[in-house]
Amino acid sequence: MPTSDAPQPYVLGTDADELARLGLQHRLWADAAYAAWRRAGITAGMRVMDVGCGPGFAAFDLAQIVGASGAVVGVDESPNFIAFLNQQAQYRALPQLSGVVADVQKLEEKLSGQAAFDLAYLRWVLCFVSDPPAMIRGVGTQLKRGAHVVIHDYFNYASMTCGPRRASHDKAVAATFKSWAMRGGDPDICGRAPRLLAEAGFEVTHIDVHTRIARGGDTMFLWPYVWWHTFAPKLVEKGLLMQGDCDQLFADLEEIKASKTDFIQCPPVYEIIAVKV
Repeated sequence: MPTSDAPQPYVLGTDADELARLGLQHRLWADAAYAAWRRAGITAGMRVMDVGCGPGFAAFDLAQIVGASGAVVGVDESPNFIAFLNQQAQYRALPQLSGVVADVQKLEEKLSGQAAFDLAYLRWVLCFVSDPPAMIRGVGTQLKRGAHVVIHDYFNYASMTCGPRRASHDKAVAATFKSWAMRGGDPDICGRAPRLLAEAGFEVTHIDVHTRIARGGDTMFLWPYVWWHTFAPKLVEKGLLMQGDCDQLFADLEEIKASKTDFIQCPPVYEIIAVKV
């Protein structure tokens, strides 16, 4: 667990390949995001906070939904990602969208704290931070009473595997789990997120899980395929995965891609919606 007060660097990096991967990931999971936003009652004119927004792919969609009468604020610790978000907001003619560089675990120090938002979206961010309770409390300071928080994140991440199982893939999953833990993250965060929300003054109204099977001919196969080609070399650089295992993983992925029978069981993505009481 990190001992410094400074936010730990995003374990996946903020370079061009990660930006491209995040864009693809959003497109593949946009259906789940839109359904959850509708369940939480998003509508035109709302003020929405995208916490841990990255380069803003969800925020762009949120800004279009709330329209010119609403507002979306994206918050992320990466200056590179926020610069991309603000540049794209201008390019896409979305004056209602802006990005702020901030530690998502200390939102009350950077934002107004005036409980101005109607909804907060947290996707794949709680699993990376070292102090999820502080982050959830901070989100609460920014929300109006009766406002919703929508979370998409992992639980039982280690269940990600191949059918049939392949040792190279299981080693890569274990190395990924370790890389998160080394920085204080928790890829099983949704197992305790409902309790953390309740302790922070929220009422949990909805819990569900999205499971995906990725086969070579499916578009969802791009999710693990691009993920491993982007991240596995970084695991090798960190000394968490042997180069030979990485090479075998890539070979196994090509076999699965070409197969009509084999598949990848993706990590379960949990959906949690809660209301500030």
